[in-house]
Amino acid sequence: MIAILALVCTALVAMEHIYILWMEMFAWETKGRETFKGSLPDHLFTPTKGLAANQGLYNGFLAAGLIWSFFIDDAGWSSNIRLFFLGCVAVAGIYGALSASRKIFFVQALPALLAILFVLLERYV
Repeated sequence: MIAILALVCTALVAMEHIYILWMEMFAWETKGRETFKGSLPDHLFTPTKGLAANQGLYNGFLAAGLIWSFFIDDAGWSSNIRLFFLGCVAVAGIYGALSASRKIFFVQALPALLAILFVLLERYV
């Protein structure tokens, strides 16, 4: 059961980052505007489109690393890769919560921290 929770939580974090990639790279002026309403003045979405796309690309790398961990045959190596990328997501979410909005902790860091917990439980229990 713990192994399934670890896989599901990791997959959910990966899917979230694929969504963030899409929003920041391809829908910044539409869905991004809806998502960050009140956090960023409306007139700044067009001039920050390139910056958002760059952020989206980094989120895509996080998702790619998590997805890669599902294709590694060696359980220990797969777990290490998974923990590394989940740790990157958690750190980014904590930083975002401290520097931008507390909501980022709950949307980004908390799911990654839960996935880390389940991956570690799977490994050591």
